Amino acid sequence: MSDSLTLQPVAVIHTPYKEKFSVPRQPNLVQDGTGIVELFPPYNQAEAVRGLAQFSHLWLIFQFDHIPQGKWHPTVRPPRLGGNQRVGVFASRSTHRPNPIGLSKVELRHIECKNGKVLLHLGAVDLVDGTPILDIKPYLAYADSEPNAISGFAQSEPKPLLNVEFTAEAESAVKKHSKNRPHLQRFITEVIQQDPRPAYQQGKATDRLYGISLYDLNVKWRIKADTVDVAEIVSVSV
Repeated sequence: MSDSLTLQPVAVIHTPYKEKFSVPRQPNLVQDGTGIVELFPPYNQAEAVRGLAQFSHLWLIFQFDHIPQGKWHPTVRPPRLGGNQRVGVFASRSTHRPNPIGLSKVELRHIECKNGKVLLHLGAVDLVDGTPILDIKPYLAYADSEPNAISGFAQSEPKPLLNVEFTAEAESAVKKHSKNRPHLQRFITEVIQQDPRPAYQQGKATDRLYGISLYDLNVKWRIKADTVDVAEIVSVSV
């Protein structure tokens, strides 16, 4: 057996998440965070995706390219356990793995082939913009779906951790940028209400100002004074 395996990306994904801090922990948590997979040459030909439009969902196998390679631990602290309990790395979906490879199930909305490009338009995704895609496989409901599966510490979908409010200034800015993105306020709300902060900071009062990059926008937010569960969007700017 070979000691190493060299993989070349077949595509790249374009998403509104410009940094890993803002990425939801699962694709279906933010409905407006959609993505587009763009195939690289020589895979950017209609023949390579013939028949794929007959499937409603796909598996994306991707590289965690924002994670330092070689830095992994046998145990990790999953956010779903509050960042306080350790489980084995193979009992988690941690980004810090022996091999920086991830798997994501996404909705395929339509395929576009034009001007030498093959684009897969997707529903909600959980990947940073520019993430290398190593492979694409169709989702098979009869084989891949297990309605009675036991999912350990993540049996159910997480509840939103924060209530989200917009200052008058932020709401005005959102309306200004909503012409091209009609669901921008809902999108920002769904991203922030999952509380992208590290688990050990969640549930604690703080006066820190946070910033995340979504699309070409810089969103500033903080925990509202005298609360631990209300996020206040302070500004939205280019």
